[in-house]
Amino acid sequence: MSADTFPLFPPIEPYRSGMLEVDQTHTLYWEESGNPEGQPVLFLHGGPGGGTSPNHRRYFDPAYYRIVLFDQRGAGKSLPLGEYRDNTTALLIDDIEKIRAMLGIEKWLVFGGSWGSTLALAYGEAHPEPCLGFVLRGIFLCTKAEVEWFINGMKWFFPEVHQRFAEGVPEDERADLLSAYATRLFSSDPAVYTEAARNWSRYEGSCIFLRPQSDAIADFESDAVCIGLGRLEAHYMINGAFMREDQLVQEIGRIRHLPAVIVQGRYDVVCPPVTAQRLHQAWPEAALHMIADAGHAGSEPGIAQALVRATEQFKLNRKFD
Repeated sequence: MSADTFPLFPPIEPYRSGMLEVDQTHTLYWEESGNPEGQPVLFLHGGPGGGTSPNHRRYFDPAYYRIVLFDQRGAGKSLPLGEYRDNTTALLIDDIEKIRAMLGIEKWLVFGGSWGSTLALAYGEAHPEPCLGFVLRGIFLCTKAEVEWFINGMKWFFPEVHQRFAEGVPEDERADLLSAYATRLFSSDPAVYTEAARNWSRYEGSCIFLRPQSDAIADFESDAVCIGLGRLEAHYMINGAFMREDQLVQEIGRIRHLPAVIVQGRYDVVCPPVTAQRLHQAWPEAALHMIADAGHAGSEPGIAQALVRATEQFKLNRKFD
């Protein structure tokens, strides 16, 4: 394993990648790395709209796992960047099945953090048969309470960051920041939606770490990240992720028979621990690991260590404690 700051496996490059046209609007970037004959694992990135990065391959032993990453509609290297039309949870689930069929995979472990945990649960509940189990981080169920917390509640911990976020729209629109931002993010004018997306993405990036990381926050402000993140997060939040309220908890019985590990930062302000606890109460068979010295980011050492431990447990069929 890597000897760098984070307890991840060493960097690797894909052995295969490509673009998959899923409809007349969207074309998805996908890649495989690790062992071509190994145990398939699907990585689902956050956001929505966050996209994948090379470090996302490093949660998995490359000698054992066949690691599948893809950028969801409108995210990362998928085209068009930031496109929110023809972009729903049901369509993302269909995309996952198209990728599985294209790659000839019968069953895989499903790994997702933040919005990736939302999509992992939604996918598993729609298609439990291909799922071997789940590794979930920074739980987000996209309920009304969670969306309200993201838009307004984080000011209790990051008041100056929230103030800057609110100041991104005129004062007379600040009573409903989600709608005010949506109006700008869904504009057809790139100058308008890019500025709004940068404000939105900076807001989130400034709140995800227990200890601020200026380089990472700068990445959130880049066009390559903020356009997908800002437009798609607002799109999914304003539409309740295109699911019934609390649907993921209500339908947890469809996957309760499958093994799962939940990793949650104790000081996660973006996706507070109460949501992970709610999921665990509905799914007591899942192992919950509350990381005492972490916020939201999957790269924080305590969270990264717990995620690698989980993938190693799945690899070795150990008891999930």
